Amino acid sequence: MTSTATHATTRAERRTESRRAAAALALASALAIAGFTALGSIFQYPQILEEPTADILALYRDHETAVRAWFGVLVVSAALMAPAGIWLGRLAGGTVGRLIAGVGIGAAVVQVVGLQRWVLLVPGVSDDAVDPARRAAAEDRFELLHTVLGKVIGETVGYALTATFTVLVAYALRTLLGRWLTRLGYVAAALIATGVVIPLLEPASLTNFAGYVLWCLWLLLVAYVLARRPCHTPPG
Repeated sequence: MTSTATHATTRAERRTESRRAAAALALASALAIAGFTALGSIFQYPQILEEPTADILALYRDHETAVRAWFGVLVVSAALMAPAGIWLGRLAGGTVGRLIAGVGIGAAVVQVVGLQRWVLLVPGVSDDAVDPARRAAAEDRFELLHTVLGKVIGETVGYALTATFTVLVAYALRTLLGRWLTRLGYVAAALIATGVVIPLLEPASLTNFAGYVLWCLWLLLVAYVLARRPCHTPPG
């Protein structure tokens, strides 16, 4: 009787973890799609980053409220990878499960650190750039923030951790996801990982972008599978 009750409790706990993970993944994907779509329209993001700093800050000031709000949406999307990683890690169990949780949290942290600059730091830089006496210093500060928080931490490290997280999840849940969805995860991860070499190979930005589009779709599909089949037992 006790064994039956324990088994039922375990099934119920796994059902809860699975549904929570599904909700986190689906929401993260939906917010990312909405945020990037809106910023592409309002702020010409990410293409705007190839323009001179003065032009970036000028366009930022023209749409500051909307740009800050939508970057805030992307911050929330990135942050959701932490709880998603924890819940997916519990579903996977074992060493791989612990890796999923740790890498998911790491991916969330570095991307939040990178993205938050648009919400918390760039507004002050943008205001200073209006003053001719402080313009040069403000533009230098923006470029430093963009290089350190954006390119190095948020992008390069973020790409590597996101790709690793995706591979781990696809591998751990391969029995549940099936062959084609598992392979789709691997392809998305490989394309995202190409972003690491963008500073050396500019065309990699295109494959990286394609990877993130595919990744958002993959997250939605994984969320659907988790919500439909919540009592998955991870492969041994």
